[in-house]
Amino acid sequence: MKKIDLHTHSTSSDGTLSPSALMEHAFRQGLSAIALTDHDNLDGMEEASEAAKALGIELVAGIEFSTIFQDRDIHILGLEVNRTFPPLLSELSRIQEERRERNQRMIDRMAADGIRISWEQMEACFGGRLWTRAHFARYLADHGYVEDMWDAFHTHIGEGCPYYVPREKVSPFRITELIRRAGGIPVLAHPFQYKFEEETLENLVLSLKDAGLAGIEAIYSTHTPRQEQQIRALADRTGLKISGGSDYHGANKPDIELGIGRGNLRIPYEILEQLRSAVR
Repeated sequence: MKKIDLHTHSTSSDGTLSPSALMEHAFRQGLSAIALTDHDNLDGMEEASEAAKALGIELVAGIEFSTIFQDRDIHILGLEVNRTFPPLLSELSRIQEERRERNQRMIDRMAADGIRISWEQMEACFGGRLWTRAHFARYLADHGYVEDMWDAFHTHIGEGCPYYVPREKVSPFRITELIRRAGGIPVLAHPFQYKFEEETLENLVLSLKDAGLAGIEAIYSTHTPRQEQQIRALADRTGLKISGGSDYHGANKPDIELGIGRGNLRIPYEILEQLRSAVR
């Protein structure tokens, strides 16, 4: 079976492997294809493309958008997007500027409470990349303010915590439409993370389908067999294709391995072929 992984992250967002190192790891893991889906940016794609070509691995150009629905953070994957599509690049530029402003507000709040943190210190630790809350969690853990990254999210930077700054409300419906306009395959990522009631989730999926949603992530690292079956059944009811990915972040999620998640993933190449057929 040709194995793939359609949800991964590199140092261009909150993963710990560079785009080229991620491709090398995919090769060692025996993957035939891999989607790089960094948060709200395509910055690592060129490096990943060169490495994948040299290794003989198929690279799927991807991205993971953060959106808001009913005050919950909803993630939409865009697979096989046109990386030069002007409206997509314009939207990414706007989102990235908003993220930079949010990061500065988080820094200011922590510094005002005596945490030794600044923009320059974050750059020294993580470079000038687009930081996510995972970077702040890593900083707080590495500098002894919390026990670990999990603790950081639950006491400092998670929703309802003192240094949490909400994101701008980006519509998942508009992002889904944008991905389709960019020639891509929109997929609803890790649906159980949103903790919706079954009816609410199904209504969201149906509304997203009207906007162009093609797939839903059924094969996922944290899904139980029962949850995977539930999402497969939801896909059948709503006429969507299923997708699968580990959501690999390297050392930032040490219990999740590329291609196999927690040992429970087997994602055949046919999954990608079926997703492609949904947008033709």
